[in-house]
Amino acid sequence: MQRLLTDLPLQPDQPVEAPADTAHYLLNVLRMRDGDQILLFNGNDGEWLASIEQNGKKRATLHPVAQVRPQPAPSDFHYCFAPLKTGRMDYIIQKAVEMGASVVQPVITQHCQMPKLNSERMQANMREAAEQCGILSLPEYREPLRFDKFIEQWDPSRTLIFCDEAAESNNPLPLLAPLKGKQAGVFIGPEGGFSEDERKNLRQQSFVTVIPLGPRILRADTAAVAAMAVIQAAIGDWQ
Repeated sequence: MQRLLTDLPLQPDQPVEAPADTAHYLLNVLRMRDGDQILLFNGNDGEWLASIEQNGKKRATLHPVAQVRPQPAPSDFHYCFAPLKTGRMDYIIQKAVEMGASVVQPVITQHCQMPKLNSERMQANMREAAEQCGILSLPEYREPLRFDKFIEQWDPSRTLIFCDEAAESNNPLPLLAPLKGKQAGVFIGPEGGFSEDERKNLRQQSFVTVIPLGPRILRADTAAVAAMAVIQAAIGDWQ
C-alpha cells in the first residue's frame, strides 16, 4: 500500500482537504480514485489508514479511518557529515533516515568536494526514504555550517563520535561502551578525509570520542552506513 507523508492533522472522523500538490500526486501520479486507500503519517499522530474521496479532477478529501501504528518515541541521534557528490549524497541522506537519525547536519570541511548544497533535494530524499521504509517521522534538516562554526556551536553535553581512519585500534566497541545512555552524534568526513588541522581540532575537544571503523579504509558513503550501524547496535536504539 502506498504511504504518504503529510502536514495534515490525522484524527478519527475528521476528513481533511488535500493540498493541491498532494491531490495532484494522488490523482494524477498514483492514479488513485474515489474509495482507494492509502497510509498517511505526519510525524506526530502515528500512521493512519485513510480513504480517498475524489472531488473532480484536481481535488481530493482524505478520510482517516483508523490508526494502524502509534507514533513511536523520537530518536535522538545526530548525523553530521561533509557533503559528497550528488549521487552518493542522495544515498547517505536516505540511509541516515533509515538508520534513525534525528538531525541531519551538513558540515563544510577543508576537503569537501561539494560545498554548495541543494537543501530541497536533500529533504526530498529524506521524505522518500521515510515513505518507502515505514518510518513515521523525518529528521530535522539543518543548514550547512563551516567546520569551525560547527565545532563552536556543538552542545558539549552531547558526545560527538569522530570516525578517524588514523585511530590506533580497529575495534570501536570498547570505545563506544562508556557512551551508552548518553546523547550522541556522529561526524563523517569527506571523500578526501579530514585535514590534519581538522583532525587535531576534533581530538582536542572534550566532547569528542574518536573511534575506528575496522581495519579497512572505507569510502565516505560506506563509512557513513557502517558508523551508524555500529553506533546504533552498541549504544543506540538497536539495544
